[in-house]
Amino acid sequence: MTTVLVILGIVLLLALLGGVAYNSLVTRRNHVQAAWAQIDVQLRRRHDLVPNLVETVKGYATHERQTLEAVTSARTAAVSAASGGAEAQARAESALSQALFELRAVAEAYPDLKADAGFTQLQQELSDTENRIAIARQDYNAEVRAYDTKRQSVPSNLFAGGFPAYEYFEADPDSRTPVQVSFSDADDI
Repeated sequence: MTTVLVILGIVLLLALLGGVAYNSLVTRRNHVQAAWAQIDVQLRRRHDLVPNLVETVKGYATHERQTLEAVTSARTAAVSAASGGAEAQARAESALSQALFELRAVAEAYPDLKADAGFTQLQQELSDTENRIAIARQDYNAEVRAYDTKRQSVPSNLFAGGFPAYEYFEADPDSRTPVQVSFSDADDI
C-alpha cells in the first residue's frame, strides 16, 4: 500500500511539474507574440509616415524622381513582407531604412525643404518612430531568447514539441556594411 502511494505521489508530482512547464511555455510564447505586435505597430506607424514624407519632398525636389520611387517601392516591399516572418521583414525594413537615408540626403540639398515645418515635423516623427522600433526590436529579441531558453531547458523541452521556434528580428547583414566617407574630392575646407 505504501509503495502504491509513493508511486502515485511521484506520478502526481511529475504531472504537476509537466503542467507548470507547459503553462510557462504558453506564457513565454504569448510574451513573444505580444512583443512582435509592438514591432508591428511601430513598423505600421513608419509605413504610414513615409508617403507623407515623400509627398513633402516631391513638392521641393521634383527632379529627384529616382530616389522618391526607391522609397515608395521599399515601403511597398516592407508592407508586403509583414507576412514573411521576422527575417524577411527585417530585410525589407533594412531596405526601407536605406531608402529613407538616401531621401534625407536628398533633402539636405534643398534649404527650403529643410526649413519647411511640415517636413521637419515628419522627419522628427520618423526619427522618434525609428527609436521606438529599435526598442521594440530589443524587447522582442529578449522575449525570443527567454522563450527559446525555456523551450530548450529541462523539463520544458519534454513538452515543447508543439511550440515553434521564433526568429530574431535582426538587421539585414548587407545593411551592416559601414558607410564609406571620402574627403579626397572635397573642395578646400
